[in-house]
Amino acid sequence: MSPKRKTAGQKAAATRKRNAAHRQAAAKKAASTRKWRAAGKKAAATRKRRAAGQKAARTRVRRGAARNAAATRARKKEAALTQPMHVQEPPAPELQVQATPETSIPE
Repeated sequence: MSPKRKTAGQKAAATRKRNAAHRQAAAKKAASTRKWRAAGKKAAATRKRRAAGQKAARTRVRRGAARNAAATRARKKEAALTQPMHVQEPPAPELQVQATPETSIPE
C-alpha cells in the first residue's frame, strides 16, 4: 500500500510496529549477555513484566483518546444537524398596478 493511501491510524500503527521490532532486537542482544547470571535473569523478568504493563497502559490511553475523539466528532455532527438552517428568503414580489383612468400609480 502506498503511503498516500494509508490512513493516519494505519501509518501510526506501522511506525509503532517498526519501532517495537527495533527495540526488541536491541533488548534481546543486550539481555542475552546478562541472562547467564541469576541477577540478570531476575532483572530481565522484571523488565519484561514492566514493559508488558507499560504497553497495556499505552494501549488503554490510545484507545481512550480515540474513543473521546469519536465521541467529540459525533457530538459536533449532532450539533450541526440540530442547528437551525439560515435560509435567506426571496424578496416579496412587488405589487404591479397598471394605470387606468380610475386608479393612479402609488408613489
